[in-house]
Amino acid sequence: MLYLQILYSFTSDDITTTIIPITLFAVVAGPLCDFQRCSHIVFWIWLHLLHFNVANQIIDPQEDGKNKSSRPIPAGLISLEGAVVLRWALIPICLVISACYSSQVFGLSFVLTLFIIFYNELKAHEHWISKNFITAVGYACFEIGSTLIAGKDMSRLEPTAISAIFLSLAVFTSTLHAQDFKDVEGDRLIGRQTLPIAFPNIARTSMLVALPLWSIFLSCVWGMDTLSTLAFTGYAAMVGVRFMTCKTSQSARMSCKLYSLWFSVANLLPAYWRYFHEAQAYSF
Repeated sequence: MLYLQILYSFTSDDITTTIIPITLFAVVAGPLCDFQRCSHIVFWIWLHLLHFNVANQIIDPQEDGKNKSSRPIPAGLISLEGAVVLRWALIPICLVISACYSSQVFGLSFVLTLFIIFYNELKAHEHWISKNFITAVGYACFEIGSTLIAGKDMSRLEPTAISAIFLSLAVFTSTLHAQDFKDVEGDRLIGRQTLPIAFPNIARTSMLVALPLWSIFLSCVWGMDTLSTLAFTGYAAMVGVRFMTCKTSQSARMSCKLYSLWFSVANLLPAYWRYFHEAQAYSF
């Protein structure tokens, strides 16, 4: 039971920001061919997220001890040596499990492995440009891999799924710094240059502008009705205003949760297209 607690604690902070949005995306983008695949999707995402988080948290456990003491290493749930062993053991585990699905899923797992090393051991996380680039590529691998697992053919993606992935990646790349606002104090202590630290005004303004614009654009792409578009865009504007006006650490954490909800809804929009428009689009 302790081992399960340790594994869970490595990924518990990312359930709402990563696991849920990507799972929802895969289910609607795939689309899901069998309800039993849901457990496979969640497990594959969680396993690779565990790989990333363990690799990330062994880099500077002293910083975690100051700012994130509930994490498993500073909390004493696992030793640093044990975490290092787990970090490298997860590479073959992720690759073997991914190979059981398809060579394409295996390839995505391999790419994730390389970028995790680049992000952590090669210190790409220290500057916002390399950090955001690696994070965006990694997120794309998560989405493509989980979508492949959801679909009938785990070796290729449907046209709607491909469009959804490109749009989701564009949205995520332009707004992913939303998750950095809550960590500004800790990042500043260790000299990490995230976008909210390097260009705080630009970072906040970008959230105010990008979220409503993306909401309008996605609503048009996926053919949403006027009322749904207004509700989605209004919520996005509210979240953007929060990023501009609420600047404490506690407020930033709440803003990040609200952003995660917005992003989760954005990831569900392909389902609207599939239900209301896809059949008509392919009937001509």
